[in-house]
Amino acid sequence: MLFKVKYLFLFSICFLFVNCKQKDDAKTNDETILKGTTTIFADETITPIVEDEIMVFESKYDAKINLISKSESEVLNSLFDKKVKIAVLSRDLTKKELNIFEQRKIFPKITKFATDAIAFVSNKNSKDTLIALKDVIGFMKGERNSSIKGLVFDNPNSSTVNYMNNLVGISKLPENDIFSFKTNNEVIKFVSENDGMIGIVGVNWLSQPNASMSEIIKKTNVLSIQGLNGKGFYGPTQNNLAEGTYPLVRDLYVVNCQGYSGLGMGFASFVAGDIGQRIVLKSGLLPAQIPTRKLNIIRGQANGGKK
Repeated sequence: MLFKVKYLFLFSICFLFVNCKQKDDAKTNDETILKGTTTIFADETITPIVEDEIMVFESKYDAKINLISKSESEVLNSLFDKKVKIAVLSRDLTKKELNIFEQRKIFPKITKFATDAIAFVSNKNSKDTLIALKDVIGFMKGERNSSIKGLVFDNPNSSTVNYMNNLVGISKLPENDIFSFKTNNEVIKFVSENDGMIGIVGVNWLSQPNASMSEIIKKTNVLSIQGLNGKGFYGPTQNNLAEGTYPLVRDLYVVNCQGYSGLGMGFASFVAGDIGQRIVLKSGLLPAQIPTRKLNIIRGQANGGKK
């Protein structure tokens, strides 16, 4: 009797294992690099460019991508917890983060596809459109400057906050005269209504505003920044990103942890390919590879075609 019970128990375990594996295999087989359904988590500060890439990708292939925008910390935690296998981040994974994946026998495929920038914005009523980075760093360290009443961030866990904290050399935002909201749009709206406030946002939200934000953005100035080298003031334009003169830049990456030939691979190849790079170029960001231009030269004939 005991033998039969053990046999039935082992049989049940094997049946469940095989059944689950068949379901996983079926799900994998239904998805290819250009077909199927998947979910991508994206850093909220770069949502507009990711939305554009997904829209065009879906229009060309039999694919459906569910985009979920979250803070950088939430996106990374979701990757570590295996809640999502594809993510778009505004930085590369650190060595420590890569080690976490490798210990689990997961080897992420990371594709750089663009260069983004962090922008400083002020109220339109402010006549000064120039700002020195050292003054912002000093303000975050507690040094007060008469030209800055407060700094406004999107989210304490965002990539923008992490970027600035690392630049300043602090672990978290100070409490005095530092404000934070949930989204970049909320930051821009707050700055447009309050003089003396400096908003710190992803430039993608300024270069590709949605219809509801267009009029609000017109009430703000995008500031030109003097880097720590003290050599001139530069705005976050494509040309300045390409020449390396703008001081606050960051690269954008697709992180694919699927481990098989699925939509993660297809989407990463698409955004890094010719069409995807043209979308980046049109967005105002800097493509990882400048798309080539094909010129068709038509030789005209003078005098009505007479030779």
